[in-house]
Amino acid sequence: MASVLIVDDDPDIAMLVSHKLKAVGHDVAVEVDGEAGLAAIRRSHPDLVVLDWMMPRMNGLDVCAHVRAEPDIARTRILMLTAKAQEADLERAYTSGADGYMQKPFSPRDLAARVDQMLAG
Repeated sequence: MASVLIVDDDPDIAMLVSHKLKAVGHDVAVEVDGEAGLAAIRRSHPDLVVLDWMMPRMNGLDVCAHVRAEPDIARTRILMLTAKAQEADLERAYTSGADGYMQKPFSPRDLAARVDQMLAG
């Protein structure tokens, strides 16, 4: 299957997402903050990143912007997974470079389906 990087500072969310995506056959790695996540994207070139918005050291919007600005990783698919739920938040996420957006709380089954959809398209 695909390589997926989860970048989320909440260990429970990261573990839940990791477990679900591994169960459906993806190769999964986890990072706990934006700077570590960006470094992992540069290093491993994952097929998709599941990215939290509010994290220490670098937030998800900044990670998106950096990814889109770097030619070697600019085509990386990014799914923003966040508690931010306002229409303006959705617009900011897409403007920063996110390809998809899911709100917390979420259904693990819906998340896995969304990941598969993004990887197929």
